[in-house]
Amino acid sequence: MNKLMISMRKAALVCIVLSLWGCGSMPAVQRPALSSANPTAGFNYAQEEAAPAEVMPAAPLPQKGEIAKSVPQESTKRLVIKNVDMSVVAEDPIKSMKAFAELAERLGGFVVESNQYKRMLPDGKEVPQGNITIRVPAEKLDEVLEEIKNQVVEVQHENISGQDVTQEYTDLQSRLRNLEAAEKELKRIMEQAYSTEDVMNVYNQLVQIREQIEVVKGQIQYYEKAAALSAIKIEIIAKATVQPVTIGGWQPVGVARDAIQALIEALKGVITAAIWLVLFVLPLLIVIAIPFVILFYILRRFWKRRKASKALQSESGMQPQKEEEKPS
Repeated sequence: MNKLMISMRKAALVCIVLSLWGCGSMPAVQRPALSSANPTAGFNYAQEEAAPAEVMPAAPLPQKGEIAKSVPQESTKRLVIKNVDMSVVAEDPIKSMKAFAELAERLGGFVVESNQYKRMLPDGKEVPQGNITIRVPAEKLDEVLEEIKNQVVEVQHENISGQDVTQEYTDLQSRLRNLEAAEKELKRIMEQAYSTEDVMNVYNQLVQIREQIEVVKGQIQYYEKAAALSAIKIEIIAKATVQPVTIGGWQPVGVARDAIQALIEALKGVITAAIWLVLFVLPLLIVIAIPFVILFYILRRFWKRRKASKALQSESGMQPQKEEEKPS
């Protein structure tokens, strides 16, 4: 009788663990949106999923003026990933890149990547350019952007993007709680198991749940770090490359400048097309045409031989008739 009760207890515990595991593996569920008319609706959704199944006594309703105190402040905290993409003009791009790297490190950030290269001007002069990506604390993003703008000549382009990952982050936390609860139950079952088969079965399930826990923790850490440190990608252009076109000391402006710029772009297109024609199209056509040319010459030679053979046959057929006409 005691063995039967123990077996039934094991089966019940395994069912509970499997149900918790299934909840942890379910896809993210759409959370109800907060309503301004009812600020307490939907705020405790994640906590209710991990709550125990036992019935708790009803808590007294809060009095007027105490509703705001009863709502947890964490429920309204948003997790937003902010990134910036900008293009600036600087007197010395290399010097500006070093200044931006020092700025990030001074404010608790770091440099993700940086690249330096040179650009050829129409007059043959080479000027340095580069791009750099830095990460800075999200709360200091505005301060960093303001300091970057103060250190450059001009800001040509600036784009600030934000991604709200609050729902995904909340779902991952709920899933992690369910997986950890399942892990705890499996450990308790394995301690009470008697046979080797039961221990191995529980151990295999425990290994799978631990792998899922590590994956979920990694996703949570990614969201936390991405939201805590904003990425700023900066393209630094030398001031010499944005100077107006100069022709013999004369700087065309207005319509003339636009016409010259359009002419330059058109010539670039024509030259690019010519390069493609010479280096790509013509060699490709030659390679394709070679088999057809060889086949043409073979057929032509065959036709000439056949024509010569027919001519010889016709001449040999006419020769006996000429010899018979001589006696007469």
